[in-house]
Amino acid sequence: MKAKGRFDIAVLRNLAGAKVFARGEEYHHDGSVQILSLTPQRVVAEVAGTEDYRTVLRGRGREVEGECSCPAFGDQAFCKHMVATALAANAAGDGAEAEGASALSRIRDHLKGKGVDALVEMIVDLAEQDPELFRRLDMASVVISADEKTLEAHLRKAIDAATRAEFYVDYRAAPRWRAGVESVLDAIADLASHGRAKIALKLIERAIDRLDLVFESIDDSDGDLGALLERARAIHLAAVRAVRPDPVTLAGNLFKRETGNNFDTFAGAAMLYADVLGEQGLAEYRRLAKAAWDELPSRTGGTRADTDEAGCYHELKSILDFFAERDGDIDARLALRAGDLSSQWDYLELAQFCLTHGRPEEALQRAEEGLWLFEDDRPNEQLLLFAVKLLSTAGRKADAEQHLWRAFEKRPSFEIYKLLVKGGGQAAGERAVTFLETCLADKGRPHWAYAGLLMRILIHEKNFSAAWAAVRKHGASIHVKMELARAAEAEHPREVLEVYAAQVEQLANAGGDYAEATKLVARMAQLQTAAAQASFVAGLKVRHARKRNFMKLLG
Repeated sequence: MKAKGRFDIAVLRNLAGAKVFARGEEYHHDGSVQILSLTPQRVVAEVAGTEDYRTVLRGRGREVEGECSCPAFGDQAFCKHMVATALAANAAGDGAEAEGASALSRIRDHLKGKGVDALVEMIVDLAEQDPELFRRLDMASVVISADEKTLEAHLRKAIDAATRAEFYVDYRAAPRWRAGVESVLDAIADLASHGRAKIALKLIERAIDRLDLVFESIDDSDGDLGALLERARAIHLAAVRAVRPDPVTLAGNLFKRETGNNFDTFAGAAMLYADVLGEQGLAEYRRLAKAAWDELPSRTGGTRADTDEAGCYHELKSILDFFAERDGDIDARLALRAGDLSSQWDYLELAQFCLTHGRPEEALQRAEEGLWLFEDDRPNEQLLLFAVKLLSTAGRKADAEQHLWRAFEKRPSFEIYKLLVKGGGQAAGERAVTFLETCLADKGRPHWAYAGLLMRILIHEKNFSAAWAAVRKHGASIHVKMELARAAEAEHPREVLEVYAAQVEQLANAGGDYAEATKLVARMAQLQTAAAQASFVAGLKVRHARKRNFMKLLG
């Protein structure tokens, strides 16, 4: 079908799949779609199905996105109701957007003719039936009219109700849960603009504490909880700036929140709140962080720590580093990093910091120290490559090669192989290949890891004969075989044809990408005689005669 109207039909069919698209067409033809709003920005509709579902679409042409309140949307990402809505929007035509033709437009025109009293009664009646609307209107009215004691009690209750998660809030329920919390945050944010920032500060802290407690009870796949906490922190900052609490007390409160929350809501609080903390508050913040840091056990020399302790190191190091950077004290910043060296990554971070601040000799010393201390572990390739580069720059190429070979024999990789060949030439490459083949002969080693790397090296070196021999001896995934086949078409057409034929068969049997299968068939025609190609295609047509789309592409 030719694409026309607001949304491209081919894109809709591709997003939904053939079966879902067909069901969407049925819904559209049956008149199950009622367009609520049709604007250049979006289409909103109510689609009658098992229940009435709210569907929203954005974009136009080949750009289509949106959501639906039906259960299938969470599983499929593009449901039949979205298809039906898109088709209804196409049927309405481009002129409908300009005219604003929709149910909501008619309703809007109708309401304009009503008096204020009639509208108020209508909204109150709706609020009696809709708990969410009632909560929104109730909070809005309390913010404006209630005394401070009543207001605080009312909103504390609203916060607890909105953030309650007695049972797990799954993906489908998360948007509604988020909307409830957002309405409470809106009410708290409004308080400051009505001269009630002190109450807003108390309430937003309660909201943050409640949100932090329920993080394990919410499906946060879309980042709802993180977004709510980010907004809550912005409200908190605005309230603090309005109230201007005692800076020492504020420092203690913020420090506790930065180091004690499940989320990083208050990460970098010293910098974010610096204008309110002032020098007195910042000094207290620094004192608290330094005292907590001094109580932590040393983690140098590869000392391990539990997860909670590791989190403390990270948080306190970040806080103290902010102050050291503020003072321009490079030695203090180095000492912080040297106080937390429990992993190869920590050594890499320290070495990189040394190099960035003009201390290449110390950078190399720290990098090598990390490699030696963790020589029994799987090597961190970034630390290894960093150390090798510094060693080469310092003229210590033999030491660099020693580190590379030790790492390659413990955890071989293509990047390490390339560096070995760069330094040692063909002999190094042959040694690496021999090592991998020896590992493949050892049944106690992970076969797949060595086989994949060996194939990648042989393909890279264009040693196709050895690569095909390795495939026959050790096996390979279809992806590796296809990579080899594409690279070796000219030199090994017979092997390539076997791989292409197997891949075509797999694609056809899976009912998958018929277009890709057809492209491979066309490539095969360049590698064999016309008679052989005709025979292969004829066989395909016999085996897959019922797959009409595939047959159509084959011609």
